[in-house]
This record gives sequence, C-alpha cells and structure tokens, in this order.
Amino acid sequence: MPTQTRQDTPPLHNILSFQEAFELINPHLCTVEERIRAQAKAFDPAVEEYISYICSAGGKRLRPALALLAAGSVGNITPLHVDLAVILELIHIATLVHDDIIDDAELRRDQPSANAKWGNSMSVLLGDVLFAHALKLSTNFSNSEISRRIADAAAEVCSGEIIQTQRRFDLTLTTEDYYRIIEMKTAALFRAACELSAIISEVSPKMIDSLKSFGTKIGIAYQVYDDILDLAGSEESSGKTLGTDLQKGKFTLPVLLMLHSGKDVSPLRELLLEKAPQDPTHLKELLQASGAIDSAKHIALRLSSEALESCSDIQENRYAHGLRSIPIHLSKLLESL
Repeated sequence: MPTQTRQDTPPLHNILSFQEAFELINPHLCTVEERIRAQAKAFDPAVEEYISYICSAGGKRLRPALALLAAGSVGNITPLHVDLAVILELIHIATLVHDDIIDDAELRRDQPSANAKWGNSMSVLLGDVLFAHALKLSTNFSNSEISRRIADAAAEVCSGEIIQTQRRFDLTLTTEDYYRIIEMKTAALFRAACELSAIISEVSPKMIDSLKSFGTKIGIAYQVYDDILDLAGSEESSGKTLGTDLQKGKFTLPVLLMLHSGKDVSPLRELLLEKAPQDPTHLKELLQASGAIDSAKHIALRLSSEALESCSDIQENRYAHGLRSIPIHLSKLLESL
C-alpha cells in the first residue's frame, strides 16, 4: 500500500515519550500479553504449569512493541501483526530460559529463573518445547515467506549463542566478532519484528529496508547497553542476576575495547582468565579507569542515533513518533549509567 514519506527526521518535540509510545499501543500489547499467557493451555496438562510460569513473568516486551509500532507507522495494526508480536516474544522467552541455564542465573524479572526453580534438565526441555510451539504458530501465516523468516531469525539467535559459547575465555575475540555475535543473538528478533511487520503491511521495498535497518541498529545498541548494565548496573534496578557475563567468559564490548586498546592490560587479562568468581568492583574500576565503559556508551549512543536516522523517511504519524522514541529512550538510559 502507498505511504507518504519524508526525508527529514521530525523535530524531537513531535516524538512521543517512551511511556506515551507504549500507551499508544497498549490495547494491542494487552492482547499480546493475554495471548502469551494463554499459550500454556496449548500444552499437555502435565506441562501447562511450567509454561504458565515462564510466560507470566512479564518483561519489557520490546519486540512486540517494535512489531506493533512499526506496523502503525506504515499503515494499520492488524491481527496478523499481533500474531507476529506473540510469536517473536515466545521465541525470546525460550531463549531467556536457555540463557539462564548457560549463565547459572538465579533471577529473571525479580523471580526465580526456571533453572533455579526446577533445575537445568527441566529448563532445557521447557525452552525447547516453547521454541517448537512458537515455530508451529508461525506456520499459520498464509505468506510462507513470513514463516520462513521467523524460523531463520530463531536459528540465527541460537547460532549466535553457540558462537558466543564457543568463544568463551577467548582473548583473541575482536570487536568485529562481538558485533557479529550480538547481531545474531539479539538484533535478529528486533530486525524481524520491524521488517516482518512491514512485509505484512505490504509496503514498498524501500520502507521494508528502512524498518529492517532500524530494527538491526536498535537491536545491536540495546545489547551493548545490556552488556554495559551487566558491568555497571544493579540487580535491584534490572531485576536479574548481573555480573554473569565475565564469570562465564563472555567478553563484552567494554572488555574488548580495553583489551585491544594497546595499553598494558595484563591486570585485566589475569582477571578475565580466573575462572573463579571475579570481584565486580575491581573489574568495574579497571574498565572505568581505562575509559572502556565510556567508549562503549558512545558506540551505543551512535548506534541509537543511526537507528533514528534509519526511519527518517517513514511517514509522520503517532506510531512513527512512538517508534522513534525507543532509540531516544535508550540514549537516556545509556547516559544515566
């Protein structure tokens, strides 16, 4: 369907706040939330309680929000967009179950993680069955290309996690390697939310590419923010176990920037290769003193700005303004760290 476009990013005073953006799509998000919680009913009664627990933990629902705002920015939000939002969030929940196993994380959104509650064996199976269920739901789209791309995105997320696990405690990991990993494991679902919403809306290839670029950029920026938060945040504000990345040998952007800075990083190298629990305060002090945390923040801020620019040619309406509020809100979060 034709869309009106603009070449300039609208003035910031036209852009909704992050809260206003979510309020704008709240009726649709409520439907998504109800549908996610209702998925437990699709399982055997012996499994239903477990699925209900992992699906009822709530969360930011960024991927559904992106799918809905992207849809509204280029047309109307339809039941197919809601279906997409539900499926992508179920895939995301499944990845979180598996992430918590890998990280030995005890908290997820202020409540015991599935592995803390039932152990790793049960949690692996729960993540598996939720993945399978989400992909089964994706086959309901009449456009098989959408189903295929959802499956591709799910496979990309898992592949990114595999590569990250392969490269644990690897001091030769480069920033380019890191960006490739996070583009796969995080940005793939952000990209799918935006790109597939545009495909469902049957907009022009140019508009699809703009939303695809937006989703990719904001997904990478969000993961960099999350990685900085793991080093510089607090469990009280984040609602999850922090400090697990380095204990598991996952070298994130601030660490890589310091490692490849050309300075004497022997204290950091020794600390990273200690497979015993590290002192997070000492590590944070090292990274802050080197400027690595600030450098990582600047990179994430630049990516957020590029995401904002990616959707500069999208028509001006409330949903487009809401979509643009996401990189602006992320920039504020980064500046507050």
